[in-house]
Amino acid sequence: MDTTRKPEGFEEEKLFVLPDYMQEELSRSELTRDLFVSDIGFFPHARHHYRERPEGSNSHIFIFCSDGEGWIELDQQKAFSLTQNHLAVIPAKTPHRYGASTHEPWSIYWFHLQGDHAAAFMRIYRMDAGPVHLPIGALSKFKEVFDQCYVLLSDKTYSLPIHTHVSQSVRQLISGIGISAGGTAKDKKRKQYLEHAIRYMNDRLEDSIKLPELAKHTGLSKQHLILLFNEETGFPPIEYFLRMKIQKAAQMLSLTSLSIKEVAANIGITDPYYFSRLFKKITGSAPTAYRNVPKG
Repeated sequence: MDTTRKPEGFEEEKLFVLPDYMQEELSRSELTRDLFVSDIGFFPHARHHYRERPEGSNSHIFIFCSDGEGWIELDQQKAFSLTQNHLAVIPAKTPHRYGASTHEPWSIYWFHLQGDHAAAFMRIYRMDAGPVHLPIGALSKFKEVFDQCYVLLSDKTYSLPIHTHVSQSVRQLISGIGISAGGTAKDKKRKQYLEHAIRYMNDRLEDSIKLPELAKHTGLSKQHLILLFNEETGFPPIEYFLRMKIQKAAQMLSLTSLSIKEVAANIGITDPYYFSRLFKKITGSAPTAYRNVPKG
């Protein structure tokens, strides 16, 4: 592992660090306090690049390797390589060190995020589990958003509207990466099971489905299927199915003149009173009241 230290500065580098008092202001602002960029930069062909923070950083550090190779070590034990077109995240407060390889030093885009939502994004897209490979579409989007954010922050450092815009841009960037990268092979398999189950539900919204039937079709045990739905959607399978039914009912109430009883029958519910109770429980409005609310 290359531990050669390099003085600050790389040819054609980009580097922006937000002044402390602006960080304080952004941490209090309603639209930026949950996520904002405190540091951002690009180091091309960063030979001998090395950083070490024994106490960790107050920020979550995102490092994207666009060329070459480097390494990252977390908490003095978990070490991994970071290669071309891969993104790694170092959680805040985590002791770490990282640097460019000796034989093929990396070029890296990086930024530091502060705010509670940064950690939430990392968890939901499992970005703290190891390097994430960026497909071509996400790669071009990353560079585009990075360049826009860097220019805006460098040119208008003290503008709260600019920081708000950058915050929203980075949110979209991270979520887009999380969706397009798709996670590990295990994560992709989980998504396939989930999509398979949801398609089965969607084709049978006018019927009823039992958990054993859905589990058998999906090829999972009932317990595994419940765990999958709870983790990915926040609801067990049958409750999710009921919510799909009510979503379809809401569309029919808005777009057709069908009676409440007819709408209920179209989603496989023969008792209109049960339908009305279920609809209000899920949407917060009775079917008639929902229909009367202006849409669009």
